[in-house]
Amino acid sequence: MRFNKSKVAVGFIVTGALTVVFGAVLLFVGPKVMKDQIIKNTVIDPNNELTYTMWKDVPVPFYMSVYFYNVLNPMEILKGEKPMVEQRGPYVYRKRIQKDNITFHENFTVSYREYRSYYFEPSMSVGTESDVVTIPNMLVLGAAVMMENLPYAVRLMISATFKTFKEGPFLTKTVGELMWGYDSGLVDFLNKYLPGMLPSSGKFGLFAEFNNSNTGLFNIFTGKDNIRNVHKVDSWNGLTELSYWRTPQCNKINGTAGQMWPPFMTKETTLPFYSPDACRSLELVYQRPGVMKGIPLYRYVAPKTMFANGTDYEPNEGFCPCRQSGLLNVSSCRQNSPVFISHPHFFNADPVLLDYVHGLSPNEEEHGLFIDIHPQTGVPLNVSIRLQLNLYMKKVSGITETGKISEVIMPMLWFEESGYIDGPILTTFHTNLVILPAVMEFMQYGFIAMGLATIIIASLLHRRFRKPREDVWISTVLHNPGATDKELVNGSHDPAEKKGDMGKSEK
Repeated sequence: MRFNKSKVAVGFIVTGALTVVFGAVLLFVGPKVMKDQIIKNTVIDPNNELTYTMWKDVPVPFYMSVYFYNVLNPMEILKGEKPMVEQRGPYVYRKRIQKDNITFHENFTVSYREYRSYYFEPSMSVGTESDVVTIPNMLVLGAAVMMENLPYAVRLMISATFKTFKEGPFLTKTVGELMWGYDSGLVDFLNKYLPGMLPSSGKFGLFAEFNNSNTGLFNIFTGKDNIRNVHKVDSWNGLTELSYWRTPQCNKINGTAGQMWPPFMTKETTLPFYSPDACRSLELVYQRPGVMKGIPLYRYVAPKTMFANGTDYEPNEGFCPCRQSGLLNVSSCRQNSPVFISHPHFFNADPVLLDYVHGLSPNEEEHGLFIDIHPQTGVPLNVSIRLQLNLYMKKVSGITETGKISEVIMPMLWFEESGYIDGPILTTFHTNLVILPAVMEFMQYGFIAMGLATIIIASLLHRRFRKPREDVWISTVLHNPGATDKELVNGSHDPAEKKGDMGKSEK
């Protein structure tokens, strides 16, 4: 059987063309397949082993680092001098987060309560919970501001009550007591005769109400009907809007619950979320792209307008009464206590706040909050939420404990809640969302390149194989103008040969 090289070359050309077509089809179909796979894996569904597990029980270490502002000159503050503070810490606590009472509903939502608990980590801390620090006494200085408009006689009675229970304007306690609660006759008295005045009915501590508690009843969208809605809050404690603030816009419950966001983010996308601790919705904005252990990410940060006052940023007028920009007045959701939230060290705040207190030095690296997020899935890779707790204090006549304190926003502590994906979860995440898409993209262009190369090489070979036959055909036509087409094709074109054959036949 004769081996026709020219036909083989044609076969390779056809194969190359089919390979190019296949690669082109993958070019259009591949992204859709990946998109469908991402949608399937980001919907809140118990069948999604990776993302559902990450949502239900956060599988990565999460920590809260607390820094206290130790007051160095309490007696001088009472005489009207500027406060001097030094930062102490961090005191680090491992935070455990777990969702419970998870219930799926027919309107494509799921409700749950998220419980949190904290465990001290000595190896990660600078100091122990036995360290002693001095901070303003919120029960005295906060109550003084709350009562300043009451009749003078009532203020005198309040001051007498403080003296009865030996409560002074500053507290010197251990870190553990300040965090989780300490024994106080005044606290017991208030809980008995004025129930509801304090945020906690037990011991009074700055984080007492956070430990072994839940953040309320969240109802969020699963994304099954529309992936753009996944993780967005439908209601919180049965509410679709709040009543703490002065305008409907400020009372809106916007965004997600703050753990994941809808997939397919762009640089124009923002990160809105509702924070029960801040009593409002917050929104982060895109800052820059980045990479974490091979995984592409977008970094989102707090805009300067987040805690701006109504004068500097009109939409925030509803959060007032306001003071300087950089402070959020949360008294309306904290039993009217004069408490303000800000960024640590008054980062991104009005510089005048730094003039009232000695010992602060803000910078973005240490005090700015951020979330690094994988834009294709909406899953956070690295999180650092940093906030500061401040007390507004001043001299109040009739309450002698306030002395001659100058009007000041006094920083008490700041904390950072942080965590990042690592270990097996990161490996799985990297494999499914980085390597596989890269392999598919390589295959798309690889098939096209391989097909084109096959076509080019096979075409060159086909031309080479055909050239000798074309030369023979041309020679035959020139030397044997009387040859038939069949003779030209078969190559039998020698007249002498033909004549010899005839002579043999006659013989």
